[in-house]
Amino acid sequence: MCQLCSAPPSAATNDADVGAFEERFIAAMNEAAMIAMASLGHRTGLFDAMADGEALTSSGLAAKAGLDERYVREWLGAMVCAGIVVLDDGSGTYILPRAHAARLTRTASPNLAVMAQFMPLLSAVEDDIVGCFRNGGGVPYARFGRFHEVMAEESGQTVLPELEASILPLVPRLQRRLADGIAVLDVGCGRARALMQMAERYPKSQFTGLDLSEEAIDWARSTARARGLANIKFRTQDLADFDRAAPLAAYDLITSFDAIHDQPQPMAMIKGIRRALAPGGVYLAQDIKGSGSHAGDRDNPIGTLLYTISCMHCMTVSLAQGGAGLGAMWGRSTAESMFTEAGFGSVEVHELAHDLQNYYYVCRA
Repeated sequence: MCQLCSAPPSAATNDADVGAFEERFIAAMNEAAMIAMASLGHRTGLFDAMADGEALTSSGLAAKAGLDERYVREWLGAMVCAGIVVLDDGSGTYILPRAHAARLTRTASPNLAVMAQFMPLLSAVEDDIVGCFRNGGGVPYARFGRFHEVMAEESGQTVLPELEASILPLVPRLQRRLADGIAVLDVGCGRARALMQMAERYPKSQFTGLDLSEEAIDWARSTARARGLANIKFRTQDLADFDRAAPLAAYDLITSFDAIHDQPQPMAMIKGIRRALAPGGVYLAQDIKGSGSHAGDRDNPIGTLLYTISCMHCMTVSLAQGGAGLGAMWGRSTAESMFTEAGFGSVEVHELAHDLQNYYYVCRA
């Protein structure tokens, strides 16, 4: 029996089943703690300082990373217990195995430690979410601090490396049209890293990014200016009335990357996108790979994670604006129905090998 439990299981329950569940739950708590410490390892640069496989004492690692030794030593304790870092008992030195460094450092592709940041970020609003469970409503974007920063890091792994090789080629001849010069809009652009990558590669095209977050738009503007991108502009805009406010037939390509499901009025956004497409234009959307039902999502390898992020961010920020609260797991069938209702006559659904959490939709009039 689990030693953390003070009472034996009820006689009405199966002892083996209870014991197995206890073991699973305690193991999950350990894994959750590992994720929290992995986030710290990423943010402080500790994993990067260990990336070359050098054997380091806690003092040596602290000096190399420019951090306080006492905190580094405690972090190392968690990493050793989790099996992430290996301790040499004889020398008292620590090594990050190369196989682990290949998934935990800033030169890794993908860097799993980037995703680890979501857990402490979401935990910071737990009190707010509890209040929403009791009273309804939602938690506004302003309460989430680093969310756009973390999302920009995450999209830097799922979108940027594959944009030219896998994502844009989903639309035949699109890259040639971009090279010749077309008008492009990214809706819900966040920090707009994908849009800036396209603007840099295709200087003859004109790019526009829209997002509700002033913080994200300010970051995008300053970054684009620093990179000398004269063919890109940004605007802070609430998309709740985009079905009426969108310019008519203004863009040849419209994109959105994981942006539909957390909108207050997702149908208004999609209808606005359809309104803004020029004749022959195409809408390319990346969004979460869900089935739209709990039964259908049961076998999703990261279903628990996706529903958690949805409950504690995507759904609640929509509800905070009086929105639909669609949620991240709205699902392929719902998405296809909404695209069709918005006026798209052709909707293609693609899955890409590098991205297990998203569908890619190609929508045409």
